[in-house]
Amino acid sequence: MLALLHTSPVHVPVFDALRDTHHPALPLRHLVHEDLLARARRDGPDAVAAAVADVIAGAAADGAHAVLCTCSTIGGVAEAAADRAGVPVLRVDRPMCAAAARRERVMIVATVASTLEPTAALIREEARGRQPRLRTLLVEDAWERFEAGDRDGYLDAVAAAVDEVRDADVVVLAQASMAAAAARTRTALPVLSSPEPGLRAAAGAAASAAGPAAGRPAADGTPGSGP
Repeated sequence: MLALLHTSPVHVPVFDALRDTHHPALPLRHLVHEDLLARARRDGPDAVAAAVADVIAGAAADGAHAVLCTCSTIGGVAEAAADRAGVPVLRVDRPMCAAAARRERVMIVATVASTLEPTAALIREEARGRQPRLRTLLVEDAWERFEAGDRDGYLDAVAAAVDEVRDADVVVLAQASMAAAAARTRTALPVLSSPEPGLRAAAGAAASAAGPAAGRPAADGTPGSGP
């Protein structure tokens, strides 16, 4: 079983749909804690580190074989909670940032300012000594549309901002909530988003942690749940 730590309920159907398409046998447990992002935006990610660690430890105690944090702002402190939890803890944007780190000129686009530096730091980490040229773009006022439930307005604002990007080799959509904007862009640049590669990595981690019995058919022919 894979637990997902979200800071917005809108991520639940997104990851359920990705699971149904790519990992149909994977049980998911969604943990939504909107307060964590609000506090991290106000006081910084370290201010919620203990609370994040408690949520992750609780998920592990409830049977999660791995935990995926879908919020880029708190992804770093979530990863740091792995030792205490005793299960793999992944941040959803790491595979995306690893792909971006292979390019020379990277534009990081976000709608929440607190996401920009954690994303840039992760790309630098994944560059492993290389020095990609990073620039950041905050889509002003888009987050207010998201909070108001105007999903189309939010995604259109992100797509419009991406279409204005020049002098870049790749565009990174720094938040999982922005992923669907990629399909609305007209740019010829590669536009990377985090949910699909992040879930793929977490599904692999959960399967490895569960051991070889995971997914093995039971005596009645139904899929096994593993240890």
